[in-house]
Amino acid sequence: MTAIRTGCSGFLATLHAEWTKFRTVRGWVLTMAGALLATIVVGLLGTAAPGPGGRGADASYPKGPGGEAVNDSFFFVYRTLTGDGALTVSLRSLTGVADTGTGKTARGVQPWAKAGIIVKESLAQGSPYAALVATGAHGVRMQYDYTHDTAGPGAPQGWLRLVRSGDRLTGYASADGSRWTEVGRARLPGLARTVRAGLFATSPQAKQGTGAGAGFVPAVATGTFGRPALTGGWSRTPWRGTQVGGDAGTSGSYTNTLKGGFTRAGDGFTVTGAGDIAPVVGGPVMGVGFSVEDFLVGTFAGLIAVIAVATVFITGEYRQGLLRTTMTATPVRGRVLGAKALVAGGVACAVGLVAAAVVLPLGASGARGRGFLVLPVTSATEVRVVVGTGLLCAAVAVFALGVGALLRRSGTAVALVVASLVLPFLLAASGALPAGVSEWLLRVTPAAGFAVQQTLPRYAQVLSVYEPSTGYFPLAPWAGLAVLYGYAALAHGLAVVRLRGRDV
Repeated sequence: MTAIRTGCSGFLATLHAEWTKFRTVRGWVLTMAGALLATIVVGLLGTAAPGPGGRGADASYPKGPGGEAVNDSFFFVYRTLTGDGALTVSLRSLTGVADTGTGKTARGVQPWAKAGIIVKESLAQGSPYAALVATGAHGVRMQYDYTHDTAGPGAPQGWLRLVRSGDRLTGYASADGSRWTEVGRARLPGLARTVRAGLFATSPQAKQGTGAGAGFVPAVATGTFGRPALTGGWSRTPWRGTQVGGDAGTSGSYTNTLKGGFTRAGDGFTVTGAGDIAPVVGGPVMGVGFSVEDFLVGTFAGLIAVIAVATVFITGEYRQGLLRTTMTATPVRGRVLGAKALVAGGVACAVGLVAAAVVLPLGASGARGRGFLVLPVTSATEVRVVVGTGLLCAAVAVFALGVGALLRRSGTAVALVVASLVLPFLLAASGALPAGVSEWLLRVTPAAGFAVQQTLPRYAQVLSVYEPSTGYFPLAPWAGLAVLYGYAALAHGLAVVRLRGRDV
């Protein structure tokens, strides 16, 4: 126990000595202050392009019940339903048309085009809903509140039924209108007693090409329905048709040749619509707004300063011959590197935390003021990004310190760390490499750590280009950061071994 106390007090004394050494070197302190300023300024300037204007300072995407950015744009033929009830209808066909931009249209329904029946709390974008849909290429599905998607395994397409009981909705599908298969269930807490319910159609834009060069063109979907059968508390008012929402950032649009609307088809309806009812995944990528990580572009500038200071924190003592004196005062050599790592990592962490906490609200406010849309995130995600940026900077500092201790040359160490961290990210993000190679780089190099700043969501039910060139990392945020910490731990461990095995 005495040995533990002695070791602890010895390490604290070493830590205090290294902190004193760091804070008394004015150049290091000023450089770290410059890293903080650079992260903020570059982040703000990097997203300071003139905006489209016209939206006002509160420009934003529609938000779903969970606070996520959503697309909520479709053509709706509806009546009101008060209390419990059911809607049953046959879907006779689902077709689609895309505008190629060449003056011609191309027939073909998009994979995630939808037509079906929906219960929606109100006509406001982002309001709670549950829908039973037939899709262009993914079968019959139960979807609700934008992020939830349940495939009906083996569910036949032909007849659809949606049953409401309080705040619970259940979807069924049938091939003949007699034998029914349950597709899925949804619970919408707090759902209003009176809702809108009926038929709808919508289609996201049609994807053309692959990879970062993929383009999107307007498209519509048309659902042909039979006569709706109603039970429960339906109003006696006639069916009404309306366009819910317009373009919600990435969902779709109409053109001079593609229009939304509905007509009566015998005893049923033909409904045509464009857009989507789903989370937003590609708005910032498609140039109509910003995501949270866009405001952290200055992290690269700040990290270069952090790398330089962390490297010189150890190589400077080699160059000036001071490390021998330090080791004489602290014979346990690993203790010195550990104390240096805590000091350099702690200061870098503070720089990253403060910079992210400042630049995120300032950047978002400025972008909205210029008329740009800003992809909203939950409070938990924003906290993760801020804390993650601090931890990212800390790991880079420890990594640079370890490499500096191994190479003992400032310029070489700084160049190696910058190249291993920044070069893979730039190659992956630029689209210069195939998607598979880019994803590999962001899995196995220190650049994987930048995944902790990612907020762009990925949903299977939304068609987009999910590649590094469009802002998507192959690893989850904390998994990517763990890769970077692995490199930092390896560099630090090898440095300790070398320091113990050789004369200083």
